[in-house]
Amino acid sequence: MNMRRFKMLAVFFACAPVMTGCEVGMLVGGMMQNYEYQKLIQVLPEYDDLEDRTVAVLVDADLATLYEHPELVAAITGGVAGRIQRDVPGARVMPPDLVLGWQYHTPQWNAMPFGEIADTLDVERVVMIDIFEYRLNPPGNRWEWEGICAANIGIIERDGFEPDAFAQTFTIVGKYPPVRALTREEADPRSIETGLLAEFIKETAWLFHEHERPKYPDKYRTPR
Repeated sequence: MNMRRFKMLAVFFACAPVMTGCEVGMLVGGMMQNYEYQKLIQVLPEYDDLEDRTVAVLVDADLATLYEHPELVAAITGGVAGRIQRDVPGARVMPPDLVLGWQYHTPQWNAMPFGEIADTLDVERVVMIDIFEYRLNPPGNRWEWEGICAANIGIIERDGFEPDAFAQTFTIVGKYPPVRALTREEADPRSIETGLLAEFIKETAWLFHEHERPKYPDKYRTPR
């Protein structure tokens, strides 16, 4: 018996002697519903061909985003690369510092044919992350926190049928904080950005390895 179910039963047996039959039924129903909402499910990777491959993670963003958040590309590159290295069996990920150095010294890299990028980096797979939205507040509202990090993700297969086209594409949208209408007085920018990056990096890396996620993501956290 897992600890969560044990705690539920302990609460039930403590309360049952002083409750009516109707109240007991409502308590049991509520406890079981809460237990159901907390369930995790096993999810297979949406793209499973990073296993036993050499991999590079490339991140791009528009100039306005880079100007306002100069550390964004390095943070996502390192975070996603680290999780792929850790969680994808046999993956050999190019060190993020080498990738970032190559991007810096190749200013027109994002105009290169995809196959040439993979050849130049000398890897079998390239995970290309193109950030199209990044913000910490709702548009036009600096008084609340509503972090969004959204990106299109494409996979380049150096040995694929068409190496100059993405073999597969995904869109990931990370959101933080999990509660709504959080005001500036209740959190600071660093904590919001840290939480947002962690959520986006996790969701992106989950594309490539088996993992557990909430069965009911909208119910898993208690709303504010």
